[in-house]
Amino acid sequence: MESELKPLDSNSKPQLLEPTADDGSTKDDRPLLKPVSTPPSPPIVTPQTIQELEKKFGAYVRNDVYGTMGRGELPLKEKVLLGVALVTIVPIRLVLAVVILVFYYLICRVCTLFSVPNREEEQEDYAHMVGWRRAVIVQCGRFLSRAMLFVIGFYWIKETRRNLNVADKTTTENECKDQSEEPERPGAIISNHVSYLDILYHMSSSFPSFVAKRSVAKLPLVGLISKCLGCVYVQRESKSSDFKGVSGVVTERVREAHQNKFAPMMMLFPEGTTTNGDYLLPFKTGAFLSKAPVLPVILRYPYQRFSPAWDSITGVRHVIFLFCQFVNHIEVTRLPVYYPSQQEKDDPKLYANNIRRLMAREGNLIMSDIGLAEKRIYHAALNGNNSLPSVLHQKDD
Repeated sequence: MESELKPLDSNSKPQLLEPTADDGSTKDDRPLLKPVSTPPSPPIVTPQTIQELEKKFGAYVRNDVYGTMGRGELPLKEKVLLGVALVTIVPIRLVLAVVILVFYYLICRVCTLFSVPNREEEQEDYAHMVGWRRAVIVQCGRFLSRAMLFVIGFYWIKETRRNLNVADKTTTENECKDQSEEPERPGAIISNHVSYLDILYHMSSSFPSFVAKRSVAKLPLVGLISKCLGCVYVQRESKSSDFKGVSGVVTERVREAHQNKFAPMMMLFPEGTTTNGDYLLPFKTGAFLSKAPVLPVILRYPYQRFSPAWDSITGVRHVIFLFCQFVNHIEVTRLPVYYPSQQEKDDPKLYANNIRRLMAREGNLIMSDIGLAEKRIYHAALNGNNSLPSVLHQKDD
């Protein structure tokens, strides 16, 4: 047990368990009728081990009733509520959600008939269409996204627009322009990332473009919708120069949105992965290379039983538990448009760090230094994966 937990210690190097025989089993000199291969046993995760992991990977820890990975022991009352919900509201919500998805897909299909998608740097989108087609896609998309949230249980969305005082403007260096000046259009919306529900909210609010895995473009129904959103596709695990190409496309799209009010806005999650909603991870600089002003938005999901955060729980389990919860909540804090200083324009890392500190302060979020690589280690340990060293070397985008 001790040797298996060593890879999780930041002061020690990852080591694999060494089998005592070539086939991975305990060496035995007794004759066998036929070879027997026994694979190494996966690490056993004990309650003590989980506590150690939670201290180190706090940004990905579930603190709701359902416990670690949504597999905790539930009280009898919670089991009864789940059972009732599974046979009542879950089927209704599932049917309505599918109907909304198919209906919007058909709208996108009709509006894109006989239209050639915009193609650039191996990207493909319909977000640059103009006229009534684009208007129908955007307005219907916003309305149906809000309808989808309503079906899931987000009946009310509390939105707050935060106005920073003079002291805040001084300490954060040119966050907002003087009110007498004409405000410029931000090039991108910057948001913390808590759940896939973030996308639905932003679609209902401003219908921006997102960065998504390239495989999303090939999904039934969702693929066409993502192209209408103008998603920028990236192959996350690719170790080629593809990332540079995508970074260039994102930068150009942010600049275009800043300069052209008819261009689709970019929505970026600079953390690169989801958290439990209480933390803010280090920001990637790709969202700030364009030197354009950005609009910071902070999302919170208050809960009593099940947390809507998609941190260390599988997608299927998350959807089922979410649909079983009758009421869900979103709290949105919109900060003023942040205009970078010349120093921040010259240093994207400084720009990103200043935005991160601002969002952490205004959203009462804890800044953490861990990232996607640590999240993979945490998930691997919880799943009893004995190949943690290989997880360490996966690319962190």
